[in-house]
Amino acid sequence: MRIEPWSTYRLGAHWDGQGTVFAVASAAAEAVELCLFDGEDEQRLELQTRTGHIHSGRVQDAGPGTKYGFRVHGPWSPHEGHRCNPHKLLLDPYGRQIDGVVRWNQALLGHMAGRPETMSRLDSAPYVPRSVVVSDEFDWGDDRSPATPIGDSILYETHVRGMTKIHPGVAQELRGTYAGLASDATLEHLTALGITAIELLPIHHFVQDQHLLATGRRNYWGYNTIGFFAPHHEYAAGEDPVSEFKGMVKRVHTAGLEVILDVVYNHTAEGNPMGPTLCFRGLDNRAWYRLEPGDRSWNLNWSGTGNTLDLSSPVVLRMVMDSLRYWVAEMHVDGFRFDLATALGRTAIDFDPHGGFFGAIAQDPVLQGVKLIAEPWDVGPSGYRVGGFPARWSELNDKYRDEVRDFWRGAEGILGSFATRLTGSSDMFGKPGRQPTASVNYVASHDGFTLADVVSYDERHNLANGENNRDGHPDNRSWNGGVEGPTDDPEIRAIRDVRRRSLMATLLVSQGVPLILGGDEIGRTQGGNNNAYNQDNEVSWFSWEEADMAFLDFTRRMIDLRRSHPSLRRTAWLHEHAAPGIDHVGWFTPAGEEMESVDWGRPFARSVAIYLDGRVIHAEAGTVSDDDFLIMFNGYREPIEFSIPDAVGTDGWHLAFDTAAPDERDRPIKSATAEIAGFAIVALQRPRT
Repeated sequence: MRIEPWSTYRLGAHWDGQGTVFAVASAAAEAVELCLFDGEDEQRLELQTRTGHIHSGRVQDAGPGTKYGFRVHGPWSPHEGHRCNPHKLLLDPYGRQIDGVVRWNQALLGHMAGRPETMSRLDSAPYVPRSVVVSDEFDWGDDRSPATPIGDSILYETHVRGMTKIHPGVAQELRGTYAGLASDATLEHLTALGITAIELLPIHHFVQDQHLLATGRRNYWGYNTIGFFAPHHEYAAGEDPVSEFKGMVKRVHTAGLEVILDVVYNHTAEGNPMGPTLCFRGLDNRAWYRLEPGDRSWNLNWSGTGNTLDLSSPVVLRMVMDSLRYWVAEMHVDGFRFDLATALGRTAIDFDPHGGFFGAIAQDPVLQGVKLIAEPWDVGPSGYRVGGFPARWSELNDKYRDEVRDFWRGAEGILGSFATRLTGSSDMFGKPGRQPTASVNYVASHDGFTLADVVSYDERHNLANGENNRDGHPDNRSWNGGVEGPTDDPEIRAIRDVRRRSLMATLLVSQGVPLILGGDEIGRTQGGNNNAYNQDNEVSWFSWEEADMAFLDFTRRMIDLRRSHPSLRRTAWLHEHAAPGIDHVGWFTPAGEEMESVDWGRPFARSVAIYLDGRVIHAEAGTVSDDDFLIMFNGYREPIEFSIPDAVGTDGWHLAFDTAAPDERDRPIKSATAEIAGFAIVALQRPRT
């Protein structure tokens, strides 16, 4: 094949119907070679056109399916931050498909093993994957986003592979794939459950870690990205992961659900300077990564994984923005959950919620309306930034997780914090321009215990991870009920069941945006493993044949209750009055008296009732009216008698749910008192005529 000069500002590889224009950015490069592959045969063609820092050219007849990479000639000076090495075949940072896997070999290193200042002359091409030219053709038909308002959303965090890997209702050849996720069996489960969006653990193309493969393990979670435009090829049932991913999104949309991606723009799979040269490091190390100011041979490690992408660099910020636009415009996804999002907002000095990355997103027309969820921390200085993100963003609320778990394990002195979490965490998010929907509430996520394990284990059990049980967070705010792990003791099992229902019910009656960990609705356990990142096996996969159908039915009913009643998902703070003289919320003791400051401060207080007046509330749909609710929480092990407060009226109530008696519902309440079992919630509902 022959290359012709071609000037462009559009990065990546783009087929125009007769040829492909290739373009890559590198300020450090003195020359860039385009490497085309036919099997293992490599043809090198220099990109002779340079427009600013963009090296480009056009190759006639290099159509979709063409495999390629780049070699960069430029300075090798690690102490100055330069690591160009033409002996290393590099992936296209804008490549939309990646074929093959990294085969670990010392040839992947830019430096000589044991000699970090000396350039390696070993050719890495036999050991690295290739970028692939793709066609943009796909029949989207009348596909459109469900565009569920964030205030009405119920998120479901799941894993493409793990959700269907052993699902008996999914065809064998589709299990663990995009197509399997979009199968009838999976979508029927999700729609019957009632969630509004699936939030997928990373599907950007990632690399399997050398140290895990050496011990027979795999990177299951996928937080090791190397291709920010390419869907991970191992999740495809066929040879075309791009079209298969699009087909999945189209089917999920047809089912009325949104697709949100967990994206990892804070670091890459190249690790620290002793790691491989696969893409960014070899293109322009100083432009892509944050380097130690006093030693540019080393990366700043605010991600905890060896490197941190530098979004204050124009080339990196452009890549991230181009990637986000691509996934929205071309792949039709509906939102993003940003891993370690504090790292994305760091300037040369500190975190800035108004400039750089956040400013670029705020003004981008393609990204208007998509959901933006921050994991609001990193491991850099002052990295914990919960409540510090811009007005349009939602944030994972780990204080909600911890303090709700504390309440339902009988912790003392937690009642006031529990009430704050229940009502949207205004202490963190009650700032101008922000609403309760800024708080993404969760009691379990992929990173930690499953819900079933929260009530079954006191300690982490991570020996299978191969790190002598030192990995994973030691502070789980869990309680096993008296015995660690599985038990036949009927009393302990009963306590666990009530607490599990109470945790799920709390999540679904709290103001904010609920996020459910996939599999929790069917009782999925990881056997006490709270860091199953390398467990691509039955530890992590959904065990459908052992599904807890009773808990699934309870979760469905709780989701239906939330979706049916805007009073349970308000988008204005409860302390904001919609009309003169109308309070949206009242707090009461079990005796039916209004809570006073002294009541909140009692160290042993573990019970409270909240009254939600449904007459006038704010909602994204406008001002609406709903039923009244009286929700009574008993955090003691012993039952407590609650009195319906005279202040809210004792007539007209019926039982909405009882987490100690899940089969009871819609029963008229004829007494002014109600006994609430230990660790249980009883919710009463009163229609308004």
